[in-house]
Amino acid sequence: MTDRPVRIGVQIQPQHASYDKIRDAVRRAEDIGVDVAFNWDHFYPLTGDPDGLHFECWTMLAAWAEQTSRIEIGALVTCNSYRNPDLLADMARTVDNIADGRLILGIGSGWFEKDYDNYGYEFGTAGGRLDDLAEALPRIESRLAALNPAPVRPIPVLIGGGGEKKTLRLVAQYANIWHTFADVEVLHHKLEVLRGHCDAIGRPVDEIEVSVGVGGRGRDGNPPPAPSDEGPQLHEAGARLFTIGVSGPDYDLSTVEQWIAWRDEVNG
Repeated sequence: MTDRPVRIGVQIQPQHASYDKIRDAVRRAEDIGVDVAFNWDHFYPLTGDPDGLHFECWTMLAAWAEQTSRIEIGALVTCNSYRNPDLLADMARTVDNIADGRLILGIGSGWFEKDYDNYGYEFGTAGGRLDDLAEALPRIESRLAALNPAPVRPIPVLIGGGGEKKTLRLVAQYANIWHTFADVEVLHHKLEVLRGHCDAIGRPVDEIEVSVGVGGRGRDGNPPPAPSDEGPQLHEAGARLFTIGVSGPDYDLSTVEQWIAWRDEVNG
C-alpha cells in the first residue's frame, strides 16, 4: 500500500452512558490527539444490558460537529437500511458543513436484526441488504453532487465489511476508506481480493485507506495486546487507520492513549 501516516480512531459507542458522559469522552478524545471519533448506528446496546441506555447516531454526529474543532467524525458505520439514500446524503452534507469539512461517511449494509424488527424495517437477507447498498451508493454520490450548498470537501466514504464478492467490490468502486476487524493473515488475503476488484475497474488500490479495529480484550478477559505487539504486523500488511472501541458508562481512553503514543513513534 502507498505510504501514508498512521492515524488513530476511537469508536465512542453510544451505549450505557448519559449524554454528558459521551460529550466528555469526545472532548477527551480530541484533547489527547485522536484523529477520528466514530460512533455507531444502532438503536440498542450491542453489549451488556440489551435494553440499557442508548442514543441515535446522526443527531449525535451533528452535536459532535459543533463540539469539536480538529478531529474528523463519523459513524462506524451507518446502516444503509435505516434512511433514504438521498436523505442520508443531505444529512451528511449538513453535518459536514457544521463540522467545516470533517465528516467521514461510514456506511454498511446492516446486520443487527433487533434494530430492524423493533423499528419496523424489513430485515431480509444479507445478500439483499448488500444489493440495496449497491443501489444506494450511486444515489448518495449523485445527491451530494446536486446539493446547494455543497459539502465543504468531497466527503470521504468509509465502507465496512469483508465480503469478497459484493462488499469489497463496492469498496473498490466507491470507498476512500475500507474498515475491517480482520487479523493479519485475513487482512493480507482480503487486500489481495480488493486489489483484484480495483484492477478490474482500473483503480489504484493505494487510493483506499485501510482501517482496522484494534485494542480488543484478549482471550479469557486478559488485557488487550499492546500496540507494539498488534500494530507493526497490521501496519506492514497495509493498515493505516487503527480504531479502538470504548463503551459507557466511563469511556476509559487509556488504551487509546497507548495507540496514540505508538502512532507518534511510527510517524516520527
